Amino acid sequence: ILTTTMTIVYALVSRQKTVLAEHTTASVTGNFPTVTRVLLAKIPPSDGRMIYNYDDYVFHYVVENGICFLCMSDEKNRHRVPFALLQEIQELFTHKYGLEVPQRAIAFSLNEEFSRILQDRMEYYNSAGANVDSLSSVKNQIESVKDNMVQNIEQVLERGEKIELLVDKTDRLNQQAFIFERSGRELKRAMWWRNARWAAFLVVAGGFAIFFVAGLVCGFDFHRCKAH
Repeated sequence: ILTTTMTIVYALVSRQKTVLAEHTTASVTGNFPTVTRVLLAKIPPSDGRMIYNYDDYVFHYVVENGICFLCMSDEKNRHRVPFALLQEIQELFTHKYGLEVPQRAIAFSLNEEFSRILQDRMEYYNSAGANVDSLSSVKNQIESVKDNMVQNIEQVLERGEKIELLVDKTDRLNQQAFIFERSGRELKRAMWWRNARWAAFLVVAGGFAIFFVAGLVCGFDFHRCKAH
């Protein structure tokens, strides 16, 4: 990845395997939400933090009070920025929902509100990463993350279990434009068929109406009109 700044591409909040909120950076696509579901099944519910490496990507997570805060970044050997993000997300989440609501919430029930906060904080830490990385307070927090807390994802997989991380840093706006254009064509086609059906219905209904009126005037066998 030819970038000089760290990019945090994905973040979520979950209760074990139940994802409560998540956000993906707009310019990145991939199957990492699927990969994180595999990881969530492996993360113990007890309080702690860990780093998982996968090729050129790193998953950082913090668990506190049974709630997991996880993010994925595209640069190894830089852990302060992701953990600083996770710490702030944890504080904001706890302040907003307390300790009881997350324990009862169903999947994605908090996504509409909190995904916006995830997006805002991810954008901030992606743009201010270098400054955050130099904060002594963050350095002190990351001292607890020792080498034995950094693992390769393959180490936590069961025998025969395999995952493949696919990430495509493309311009999602182009994809959205294509989808919008295709949807527009489909909508236009659907509207044309609906108008055609209405036109056919009106023609048939009009024919029946004319026949009915003519039947009232001339009789339905038209004998009165023939007499004239």
